[in-house]
Amino acid sequence: MEISPLRLGINIDHVATIRNARGIQNPDPVRAAHLAVKSGADGITAHLREDRRHISDDDIQRLTNEIDLPLNLEIAATDEMLAIALRHKPHAVCIVPEKRQELTTEGRLDAIGGHNHLKPIIDQLNANGSRVSLFIDPDKGQLDAARSMGAPVVELHTGKYCEVSGEERDAELERLAIAAAHASEIGLECHAGHGLAYDTVEAVAEIPNLVELNIGHFLIGEAIFVGLENAIKRMRDHMDRARTRIALPN
Repeated sequence: MEISPLRLGINIDHVATIRNARGIQNPDPVRAAHLAVKSGADGITAHLREDRRHISDDDIQRLTNEIDLPLNLEIAATDEMLAIALRHKPHAVCIVPEKRQELTTEGRLDAIGGHNHLKPIIDQLNANGSRVSLFIDPDKGQLDAARSMGAPVVELHTGKYCEVSGEERDAELERLAIAAAHASEIGLECHAGHGLAYDTVEAVAEIPNLVELNIGHFLIGEAIFVGLENAIKRMRDHMDRARTRIALPN
């Protein structure tokens, strides 16, 4: 099979988390987006949460106005967030679950149980010109549900893979690979993300059916020590090295 290049989307949410800890203007997440562009990112991801704990409405407006790369807007499936997404018309909208008590988006969307609620939202976003993705578990049933609702993209949750080790990690990696292959078979573009770091990204990047990885928290943390540009470039190097391995003939 032909191996497609693997895109890197940079999530800038936690630059805003640091800013909001002091309630001031710095550090500026939009400046981080500009640096990500300079460093070779393929897209920018930002999650506008209902409680506005990190990214703000103004951040989304500025990202829309200032950044030429595709914007992937993460939202909960609510009327308020749908209206915001329809107004801004981002390149992509990723629908994620959201709980007020969580520190970050820990859960996965239930595309099967949420069908009746999600489908009208997906229909409106599709009609508005945004590519819709669903943040789901690497599960065939969830993938089939996403396909049945007309979502052209899925993002597989890699959190459990990153959290476990040994045989458990191997099993989770296999789940991701099987899910990505199934997504391709049923015509879905497949992305992945959550918790990825330098020591976990290469095995995921070797999954041939994946098209994009979205990475944020680790890179923002690493940027404290080495700078954001260096952190992103090193992540890109890991991804490219992994992609080169699977492209080489046996």
